[in-house]
Formats: sequence, C-alpha cells, structure tokens
Amino acid sequence: MLNTLNGIKKIHRLALMNPNKVTRENLKKLTDLPNIGKAGAKDLNLIGIHKPEQLVGKCPYKMYDSLCCITGESHDPCVIDVFISITRFIHGEKPLPWWEYTQERKDHLNKPDSGIDSFIEYKI
Repeated sequence: MLNTLNGIKKIHRLALMNPNKVTRENLKKLTDLPNIGKAGAKDLNLIGIHKPEQLVGKCPYKMYDSLCCITGESHDPCVIDVFISITRFIHGEKPLPWWEYTQERKDHLNKPDSGIDSFIEYKI
C-alpha cells in the first residue's frame, strides 16, 4: 500500500534540481538532470542508472516498475513524472518541472491495457 506521506516526502527530495538551472553543457552526473537531487540519484542508481547517458532509450514506466520491485514498496506515482521529465530531457526536450508531466502519466495509466505490457509501446 502506498504511504502517501512518505511518497510526498520522496517527491520533495527527488525534485531538487530546478529545471531552469539545468544546462546540457554541464550534464556530467545524475544530479545535473532536471528534477533530480541526491535521493533521486540514489533511486536511479538502484535501477542501474549511474550516468545521465544511461537514460537513452529508457521507458519511465519500466524504470518506475523496477524501482518498486527492487525496493519492495510502491512509490508515489509522481516519481513516474520525474522519470518522464529526465528521459524526455535526455532525448533533447527542454527541461520542465516534473509536474508538467502529471496529466500525461494519468492519461497513459488510465488507457485500456495500460499495464506493464503497454510500457513496451511507450514512445519517447
């Protein structure tokens, strides 16, 4: 069961890097990504991502599923929004706050057949 209070705390820790301060020229470590702070970088490390370039081709929904499986807990779905923000950024889109992707995530997850199998069809 999702512990909302812990999920909200997690999101606040995740969303430390202000997208307005991100520059592609200085993208060397995970905390240089938009919306990623120390806790977010640690979560990315848990799922095998240690450098920004390792995000190329990654599906944010699969990343979220992996994080939940590895930690054995359900994380706040807003973590998906953060993952969408960084995968989009790594593919050339401008940095945006994670909450700009909330409606997209909700729409995707509310589609029929939006279970784990649909993650394969997610387009970056």
